[in-house]
Amino acid sequence: MTLQRSLNGLVLLIDDEEAWLRSFSIALRATGISNVQTCTDSREALERVRGLQPALVILDLNMPHLSGDLLLPKIIGEFPDTPVIILTGMNEVDTAVACMREGAFDFYVKTSEAERLIGGVKRALELQQLRQENSLLKDGVLDDTLRDPDAFIEIITASPKIWGIFKYLEAVAASPMAVLIEGETGVGKELFAKAVHHVSRRVGNFVPVNVAGLDEHVFSDTLFGHKKGAFTGADTVRPGLIEQASGGTLFLDEIGDLDAAAQVKLLRLLQESEYYPVGSDVAKKSDARIVAATNRDLKKLSDTGTFRKDLYYRLHTHRVTVPPLRERYEDIAPLLQHFLEDSAALLGKKSPTAPRELISLLKTYFFPGNVRELRSMVIDAVTHHAGGVLSMARFREHIQQGVTDAVVLDGDGAHASPLVSYSEVLPTLKENTDLLVDEALRRADGNQSIAAEMLGISRQALNKRLRQSTDG
Repeated sequence: MTLQRSLNGLVLLIDDEEAWLRSFSIALRATGISNVQTCTDSREALERVRGLQPALVILDLNMPHLSGDLLLPKIIGEFPDTPVIILTGMNEVDTAVACMREGAFDFYVKTSEAERLIGGVKRALELQQLRQENSLLKDGVLDDTLRDPDAFIEIITASPKIWGIFKYLEAVAASPMAVLIEGETGVGKELFAKAVHHVSRRVGNFVPVNVAGLDEHVFSDTLFGHKKGAFTGADTVRPGLIEQASGGTLFLDEIGDLDAAAQVKLLRLLQESEYYPVGSDVAKKSDARIVAATNRDLKKLSDTGTFRKDLYYRLHTHRVTVPPLRERYEDIAPLLQHFLEDSAALLGKKSPTAPRELISLLKTYFFPGNVRELRSMVIDAVTHHAGGVLSMARFREHIQQGVTDAVVLDGDGAHASPLVSYSEVLPTLKENTDLLVDEALRRADGNQSIAAEMLGISRQALNKRLRQSTDG
């Protein structure tokens, strides 16, 4: 369950041409932007903005009574956080540029840029929604939507996806059924398991165990314990971890690697809430909540017979998938700051200041090791930090090594498959270059220094290519 971003913010169109208003309203609705209102009288426009509180205003410059350039400062003056897009004629570009200086979000030529205008509307609505989400996070209002925000305090995030998981876990907190947490290595699945324990308000302990590679005997002895004399060396009674988790939560990590015989015993525990200590024929009851985690696809494992289907469905009742870091780059900034402070405290140093370009650099990286990898990178950088602004050199080395390790080679050392695929008609070198530059700038969040570094050229060379592209 995640918080989905949608473009349902109200769009107010202010223009005296009713035919254009109708046609553009239809065009917006065709792209999924259905919340549209119109205003044909500029004298009523400001009052309509006050009453409707739109997410976006689209304002024509050339209108009777009150022109758009006079109306713009009135709207921005009262509603500085509301983006305003200006519509202009071919001979009004200078006026539109002046409106941009007054605070307009963007401008488009009304008669020839309808398709670009729709794209601009989408960008403005997305930006407005991001601003609202950031405002909620900043003011702590989003915390108020959680009954127990302290249960999630160890998870550093600014991601709507993660907040959606928090809300889901609160919703299933009272259920006694197992919870399955899926996600790649390093996303922090154990932190989410701890959050389940805390939000469930269980009085017992949180007891973690990694079950990867445990055979049936070790699994049984570790979880269920044994009675005295159960096997050679069993000189005393040993309570298992399930008993230590009584009234609390038993966290089984790497559940996808559990062997077949151990799966049978775990299934019985889930179905009957009872287990047998090794060497005993008397069942014991358990009231521990089971939370399991895996970085493997249990559905595929169950389809191939590696993982029992009945156990899979038992675990699947309540399930969340923690997204990898590359799908929530908005978390990089708060995680970076947290790890800088944490690493400095661990090493007995003053927390260093990160350069502004560092976040842009990190957003270009795939992070196969996810949050755990980012933490390791920060600890390494802080370890080598002597003073002043934190150096980006250690991060660059790590990213370069990560990219090198990710290249798949065949037995002869050549690429096993092409890194780029083409259709039958090859693009020109200029087209390829333009696409490569665009992709580098996208990954670098527009930071030309980082983009140039990714492309292996100087910033001056990148600027030259951008000018050639614009001129050409």
